[in-house]
Order: sequence, then structure tokens, then C-alpha cells
Amino acid sequence: MRAVKIAMVAAVSLMLSACGYNTLQVQDEAVKSAWSEVVNQYQRRADLIPNLVNTVKGFAAQEQAVLIGVTEARAKATQIKVDADDPESLKQFQQAQGEVSSALARLMVVVERYPELKSDQNFRDLQAQLEGTENRITVARNRYIQAVQDYNVTVRSFPTNLTAMVFGYKVKPNFTVENEAEIAKPPTVDFTSPAPAPSSN
Repeated sequence: MRAVKIAMVAAVSLMLSACGYNTLQVQDEAVKSAWSEVVNQYQRRADLIPNLVNTVKGFAAQEQAVLIGVTEARAKATQIKVDADDPESLKQFQQAQGEVSSALARLMVVVERYPELKSDQNFRDLQAQLEGTENRITVARNRYIQAVQDYNVTVRSFPTNLTAMVFGYKVKPNFTVENEAEIAKPPTVDFTSPAPAPSSN
């Protein structure tokens, strides 16, 4: 009897392996791991922002609108509870992180007006950390995109798509470009000379 049970377990294990069940498990975990790293890097950026804002405030306290904008964008981004399997939730997360990026870009424009701030060692260290974090975010996002792509191909390919259906594995949403419609438009190239201005006479 025991030998029959062992044989049945072995047969089931072989069937699950052959139908892609194990591949789905591995790739699903890879997606989760890659997503955790994305969130980790965005959190690292969020942790740097208060120190960055306080440093800028020390040199440019009058730039309140920009400083408040960065702080509010950070607060909004850190309050979002994202579900990476939900396309709408992922979209909201992307929008919030995009607002943080825009607010930080405006902050850096302000910094250009304050040479003494740019030469401050504390600010330079924070800026270097922020730039490094932005690079890490890009790398983490790229790895996540690849992990989701690999997983989605498996979920949609035969015969693993049958296994995915049985066990409830579905295609996962991925990061998209925020201004995808604009990027899709080909740039207008015009080599013609501008029309001469009308004479005032």
C-alpha cells in the first residue's frame, strides 16, 4: 500500500512538473521579489527627501511653494497601498511616484539659483545619494518588467496556460510609460525657413 502511495505522489509530482506548475511557482516568486526591490528603492528615495528638503530650506527658506510641493508629493506617494496585481492600483502608484519625480525636478531647478547651497557638502552628499537611488529605481523597475514579461509569457503559453487556469494564475500588469501617447507620436521635423514677419509699414 505504501509503495502505491509513493508511486502516486511521484506520478503527481512528475505531472505537475511537466505541465509547468513549478515554472509558474518560480516565476511568480521572481515577480514578487522584483516588486519588493522596486518598492524598496522608492522607499529609499522617500527616506532621503526630508533631509534634502531641510537642507534646501536652510539656504532657501523663501522657496516655500517648491518645498511644500515636494513634501506633499512624498506624503501622497508613501500613503498609497499598492497591489501590483491590480492594474488600477499600479497606475495610481506610478502617478504618485511620477509626481514625486516632478517635484524633485522643480526642487533641483531652485537649487541652481543658490550657488552656496550647491557647494554645501551635506547637500552634495544627499544629491549623490538621490541620483544613485534614481539609478537603482531604474534598474529595479527594468528587472521587474522583465520578470513580469517572463511570467506572463508562461501564463499565456500552451500547455502551461491550462495549469495557470486551474490554479488561478493570471497575467500581471506591468509598468507603462506615463506619456505613452506623446512618445508614440513621431516628432515633427520641419526644415523650412520661418515665414518673414509682416512689415509694420
